[in-house]
Amino acid sequence: MNAEIISVGSELLLGQIVNTNATFISQKLAIIGVNVFYQTTVGDNSKRLTEALRQARSRSDLVILTGGLGPTKDDLTKESVADLIGKPLVYHQESLHYIENYFKKRNKPMSENNRKQALVIEDSQVLANHFGMAPGMIASFEDCQFILLPGPPKEMKPMFLNELLPYLINQIGGIESITSRVLRFFGIGESQLETDLLDLIESQTNPTIAPLANEGEVTLRLTVKHSNIEEQNRLLDETEALIMDRVGEYMYGYDDTSLMEQLFLQLNEKRCTIATAESLTGGKFSGLLTSFSGASSVFRGGVVSYATDVKESVLGVSKDVIDRHGVISSECAIEMAASAKEKLNSDIAISFTGVAGPGTQENKEPGTVFIGIAGLSAEPMYCQLNLAGGREAVRDRAIKYGCFYLLNQLKRWNKAE
Repeated sequence: MNAEIISVGSELLLGQIVNTNATFISQKLAIIGVNVFYQTTVGDNSKRLTEALRQARSRSDLVILTGGLGPTKDDLTKESVADLIGKPLVYHQESLHYIENYFKKRNKPMSENNRKQALVIEDSQVLANHFGMAPGMIASFEDCQFILLPGPPKEMKPMFLNELLPYLINQIGGIESITSRVLRFFGIGESQLETDLLDLIESQTNPTIAPLANEGEVTLRLTVKHSNIEEQNRLLDETEALIMDRVGEYMYGYDDTSLMEQLFLQLNEKRCTIATAESLTGGKFSGLLTSFSGASSVFRGGVVSYATDVKESVLGVSKDVIDRHGVISSECAIEMAASAKEKLNSDIAISFTGVAGPGTQENKEPGTVFIGIAGLSAEPMYCQLNLAGGREAVRDRAIKYGCFYLLNQLKRWNKAE
């Protein structure tokens, strides 16, 4: 069964509200193995809605519409569907009685347009609305089913779960659920990752492999469809193993994790403490690390040494290094990290210095970054980066690279007891 979702409402197109309905419906359909191939948003316009309905009918077995079932003139969903399939609208007496009682109990007059909400497509299967007035409905036409649901999420969600979902499960018979696993990568671009995995991406059908770039990272979404959970996991594990053989060095985690979260977990596992010396990043690395509950077990403290004289007077970066190499240098980054480790009594330390932009500094171009790391090897080490993007992008990417380098080093590091 292939489905598509049509969300009706000009407020969606204007950005006045976020379309959470489509996300919810897609997630729930995936659980029971229904493919969603298209999502469309249409304003409150009968002509455009009819065009969307005709196109949906030509390519989908199941068309789910949300919105446009209310009492006002711009609520046109059931009228448009009824016209398309050649059925009249009739009053659903149970719904009409419910609406009338609603107003009677509150001693409020019921306007004529409220009666409109009790109209349903003739011969449709009515879906009760226990959290609002307008009922939903299922209208079949030839080889396509149109399902009409209310727009407000507080009405749509319970109707979907309690009224529609049992119907769909019965229609499908055996459930083949769809499950996804997201692999997260850093330090490799989307184009290179796709090149390295191109034959796997082109040949895989179940699971499917879909790359996606996001804020300096790349993810691979593996999606499998099967009725047996153990078989789902086996197929996912086999595909993941093939991927890891080629690009495993760049993978750092799964699903909704982050580089900073993985670093925090790794520091905890190693029982390792960390200190920071930040110039370029202005304390942002420390702020992100301390956002995790229990960060006090791994984070000793940090120094935001933005000014040159603070690097010298507080951290103790030597005047010779500053005079000879400048503060935007590998030498300065190394001394910042080494000093933070010593002064804050931590197992390891990381430092950031560089040029975020927009102008140059010490004849260094924006995006020039030096990261110093002390404590994970016999001698402090550094990494030099040339990052693209605006000021905040450079800072954010520098932090991610710092996390990534620390993670890779921690995997091979054993703390001396």
